[in-house]
Amino acid sequence: MPILRTENIQKHFGGVKAVDGVSIKLIPGKITGIIGPNGSGKSTFINLLTGMFPFDSGTVYIGEHTSLTHIHPYDLPDFGISRTFQDIRLFEQMPVLDNILVVITSRHVIGSLFERHKKYHLDIAEKVLKHVGLWEKRNSLAHDLSYGQRKLLEIARILALNEDGDGALHTVLFDEPFAGLFPEMIKIVSETLSLLRTQGKTVVLVEHNMDIIRELSDHVIVLDSGKVIAEGTPAEALSQPNVIEAYLGK
Repeated sequence: MPILRTENIQKHFGGVKAVDGVSIKLIPGKITGIIGPNGSGKSTFINLLTGMFPFDSGTVYIGEHTSLTHIHPYDLPDFGISRTFQDIRLFEQMPVLDNILVVITSRHVIGSLFERHKKYHLDIAEKVLKHVGLWEKRNSLAHDLSYGQRKLLEIARILALNEDGDGALHTVLFDEPFAGLFPEMIKIVSETLSLLRTQGKTVVLVEHNMDIIRELSDHVIVLDSGKVIAEGTPAEALSQPNVIEAYLGK
């Protein structure tokens, strides 16, 4: 049974059909790549699934019983869903270490600042920051990190949620996590996505780099003009004539 599926999701901006009747199923414990040319609706669709935009119509089903005609971002932890953003979102004036602690201690920022951090939480923070190579930067402000390091910090927060035994993270949506990264950072992110899959998490990867899609994805969904035009294994989806036409033109 899919861990998450959508049925006829629609989102229009004025006369533009950004997402036009998208119905998909996410396979539990697999990496699903979502690809398509610029303006195909990939990021809009992710934003609909995570409550950043309301959808105009359609239904999202989570697990066996939960059906939703609207989603609020603050409900995502209860659904076991987390995400990253194209435009990185961190607590800019907080140290790197505190950016991790804030997501695994009190679930609101002010409370987390005054919460006494247990060794358990500090051990999680150390583990995930070492995984992404940011432990030496733990006392630096997030604002002072390079672009690539900031992306790695955002991914470290996902790992921290995954490590926190009090959480129930099962689905992670990555919106172009590889964009603008150096090769050594790409390797870290690739290993992280593979690790989450090994741990049984369901991963959604929005990405333009087809080599990465081929390497990491178990299943690929192709969007064009807000519609699903193909899906299957990477080899199946990427070889279809309408997908080649969408990327290269007639």
